Amino acid sequence: MTIIAPSTAKKLLEKYITPPAKPFKDEISQAAYARKIKQESTELLATEGYFTPEIEFNERENNKAYELRVTPGPRTRVAAVSIEFQGNLAADEPEQHIRVEQLRAGWTLKPGKVFRSARWEDAKSALLSNVADRDYATARIVESYARVDPDTAQATLSIIIDSGPAFRYGELQITGLERYQPDVIQNSMPFRPGDPYRRDQLLAFQVALQNSQLFNSAAVTIKPDPALHEAVPVIVILTEAKSKHVGAGIGYSSNNGARGEINYQDYNFLGRAWNLGSLLRLEQKRQTFSARVDTLPDANRYRYSSGVRVEKTDIKNLKTFNQRVDFSRIRTTAHSILKVGINWQREEREPSGAPNTVNETLALDSWYRYHDIDDPVNVHSGFVSEVRLGGGSSYVLSDRNFVRSYLRHQQWFPVGRRDTLYFRAEAGYTLASSRQGIPQEYLFRAGGIQSIRGYDFLSLGVREGNAIVGGRVVATGTAEYVHWFSNDWGGAAFVDAGDAADRWEDFKLALGYGVGARWRSPAGPFALDLARRHDTGTLRVHFSIAVAF
Repeated sequence: MTIIAPSTAKKLLEKYITPPAKPFKDEISQAAYARKIKQESTELLATEGYFTPEIEFNERENNKAYELRVTPGPRTRVAAVSIEFQGNLAADEPEQHIRVEQLRAGWTLKPGKVFRSARWEDAKSALLSNVADRDYATARIVESYARVDPDTAQATLSIIIDSGPAFRYGELQITGLERYQPDVIQNSMPFRPGDPYRRDQLLAFQVALQNSQLFNSAAVTIKPDPALHEAVPVIVILTEAKSKHVGAGIGYSSNNGARGEINYQDYNFLGRAWNLGSLLRLEQKRQTFSARVDTLPDANRYRYSSGVRVEKTDIKNLKTFNQRVDFSRIRTTAHSILKVGINWQREEREPSGAPNTVNETLALDSWYRYHDIDDPVNVHSGFVSEVRLGGGSSYVLSDRNFVRSYLRHQQWFPVGRRDTLYFRAEAGYTLASSRQGIPQEYLFRAGGIQSIRGYDFLSLGVREGNAIVGGRVVATGTAEYVHWFSNDWGGAAFVDAGDAADRWEDFKLALGYGVGARWRSPAGPFALDLARRHDTGTLRVHFSIAVAF
């Protein structure tokens, strides 16, 4: 069967109209099919705003082929919209007046727009959702209609919503707690009893509990009873997770070589819902043992963290043995992390071809990161910025006075539906009379993944004997374009530039560029890059997994 109609109508009819499977037996069966197909076509076209179509069903070639000819007629447009409210939202108060005007202004199917059934339903659902999101948990549509005048091709819309009473939070009703005290749950609440109801706060509360590692599942709801609107109970249903976990893994990276690790987690350390984490990681260039205890966030989202770490490294002919103890206070929000702490560390340095040294410092440290990205795993747009400031004094358990400052910014720009343009920039400066006596953590080296590809890991810095050690200045940047051939596979072209040195006067721009493959693997984003070092033409392969923030 051939459908003759304008493109918009033709696509709709071709998608939903079923042509005759075989020639008709007689004129009666043909007439019955013609009536049926005209009725179906009329109903389909009405959903797209065509209410006065002309439809013909004709026979061609001796009852062996058929033709459906459609003239849709004028498309109906919205002429007027009436939006009215009942319940508390209709009260004669300034706050309600403002809210009503905002809701009316946000109505999507405005006069002049094409009337389609789907758009009408979507607009009603969006309006009801906007009312129910804040204060009015039992909002409902009392009446709605769309009156269509086929002669003028105009539609008049009307909707009445009863907001019901304004709800406020009451006390928590928690089920499923066995090992933990209720304050573990209460400290995750983004609201307090007596606060106005907000649906997004309930969702944020539920997500916080699900992400806490203490529970296998968490559901947060309210009982939408208008009689309880002044203090509606918040119902929290939990299933506790196992509190102790042991894990192990192996891997390989182009920065540190082969890796094997084992870790232990206790999410109810000392029966206080503290998180004890310990890790033994053995890599070709780095070996680390660490243990850390973190408290749960309090009502103001602050938590405390204390840890110890012992680490050996052998990178670019510099061997280090570092022992560190730290304590910090951390505040985490939806978009930011603020960390302020103190740490003591002792570092033994063995640069090949130069004297061995031992450095000690007691440093105050602060770190702040703000991020606004669309997806924490597969970023398409957004940015991440961070700043770190710290230092030590020779008057308080440090071998040298120093102040270290560091800035880093990453930006993703969407290009079309899939592609991404990515920029990264970092700069750091350690204010000190000399780099001697300062642990490597407070100095700078560059090279490798998330730095300058084409160069070996931490191969840019200050030459000391045969070793490359950290200097007091660094600046690097990246520009990268990623084109996705499918949902999971993509290709990249990039350029990296920068250097690390002991003084800005010694800074020499290093340049690397190349191409790579990208794969959204089940374990996270995987990058495989082939980079060329500009000054020597040397090619180097880099690969990494996950997005580095």
